[in-house]
Amino acid sequence: MTEGTGIRAGDLPDDLTAAEAGMWQAFRNGSVYDLSSGDAIVDDPHGGHPWGPERTVRARIVCWLLLDGPPALAGRVSALKLTGVRISGTLDLAGGHVTPYLELSGCRFDEEVRLPEARFTTVRLVDCSVPRLEAARVHTEGDLHLPRCRFQNGVRLTDAHIGTDLLLNQAVVYRDRSGRSIAADGMTVGQDLQAELLESHGELSLRGAKVGVSLSLRGAKLANPYARLALNAPQLTVERTLYLTPAGVGSALLSGTTPAHGTRIQRFECRGGVRLDDGRFGDAVDLERARFVFTEDQGLSLRRVQTPELRFLGDRPERGKVVLSGARIVNLVDRASSWPDEGNLHMGGFTYENLVPQGPFPLTRRLDWVSAATAEYAPEPYERLAAVLRAAGEDEDAREVLLAKQRRRRETLPVAGKLWGHVQDWTVAYGYRPGRAAVWMTVLWAAGTLAFAHAAHPPVNPGGHPAWSPALFTLDLLLPVIDLGQAGQWQLSGGWQWLATVMILLGWILATTVAAGASRLLRRG
Repeated sequence: MTEGTGIRAGDLPDDLTAAEAGMWQAFRNGSVYDLSSGDAIVDDPHGGHPWGPERTVRARIVCWLLLDGPPALAGRVSALKLTGVRISGTLDLAGGHVTPYLELSGCRFDEEVRLPEARFTTVRLVDCSVPRLEAARVHTEGDLHLPRCRFQNGVRLTDAHIGTDLLLNQAVVYRDRSGRSIAADGMTVGQDLQAELLESHGELSLRGAKVGVSLSLRGAKLANPYARLALNAPQLTVERTLYLTPAGVGSALLSGTTPAHGTRIQRFECRGGVRLDDGRFGDAVDLERARFVFTEDQGLSLRRVQTPELRFLGDRPERGKVVLSGARIVNLVDRASSWPDEGNLHMGGFTYENLVPQGPFPLTRRLDWVSAATAEYAPEPYERLAAVLRAAGEDEDAREVLLAKQRRRRETLPVAGKLWGHVQDWTVAYGYRPGRAAVWMTVLWAAGTLAFAHAAHPPVNPGGHPAWSPALFTLDLLLPVIDLGQAGQWQLSGGWQWLATVMILLGWILATTVAAGASRLLRRG
């Protein structure tokens, strides 16, 4: 009998070890092959306790089973389910088409796992120790599960296609030689990408990746403090929500749920820059209680992001920048204490339609928020805020914002412009407080009336003149356009003539500032 004939009939090959023979039979039976000792310390795949030949199988035999294994026993489905097994050598399935179900739990790999361009139904590696996972362009019809695994030299999933879910919950991944922990540029995930409580030591790269439902980094800890980026995900597309939020610790993880009261939680934490430029998120980007630790040249970049809701509710980063330039948001849910200090916020071209503050966020703080984003004067952030407030029915607040814009603009003008700006501000608040004009007019009218009541006023034309009225005379002086028939009928001399001249000048100044404010309001309308 030839070797090939024997394998097709299900006979054991001659060169198998006892451990491999047991794995061979379990594969045909579709049952779990468990070589663990029952001692948690000994069985820890990440620990230092050696595993001997009694629980070691060769990677070549594993590949043999998966690519060209024996037929299943009658009434069974062949599957490779290993627990507590050490796999020696390189597991190389590059380009292979693997039909059997594959699940390895608590296993230890001596060398890297190579799956580039391989095709699977479902792959589950749970709590395994893997030097490196090389799986560029891998294709799965179902899930790729890697929870609680540890990868000493990174994971590569570039251009991978995951049919349903990708699970990296509680995985620990260290950087490869290029500085990346997980390289998944161009990856496509049919449903959820869950990486809750993930520990990433290096750059997590998701450039151009697409996720069919949600991407959860709840409770994850990303660390790449000595390079520019810890999360590099420009042009990321998530059909639902990106979660950078807390996760429950010490209990069964129920993705998408709020931890029960009393549950210990772990917040999302990132030590290194975050780049989400040009991202598209169907529901929201949620930064609830997120903590960012940046150096001076790092930051959170959300340039040109589009999402219906941005929940900017994390801790204020002590250093680094937050960039929202060109982002388009419908609902901005934020907290006053979450935004960075002046000079570290950039919002050029940032548009939002509704403000939903969480907790106290008075208008003065909101104006400080705009000021922090404009190291040099720019009208756009003020006008956007005013438009949003006006649409929400807060017309008074909208006027205050536009007044603040004019005052900020005044700082950029030459001396003459600043003086004229102060005049407009003191008189009618640049037209945004028109009631001031009536107050000034009343004050000047009353003062002039009282003064001119004591003035000598011989008529210009003794033969025909109206009755002397200090009130109408003062009003005629203050209204430069309207002629009430008083100012030209009386002769004043000395100080009274100077007082009349001052009243005329004040009337012109008041009328000019009112006209400037009115034209500004008309342009705004």
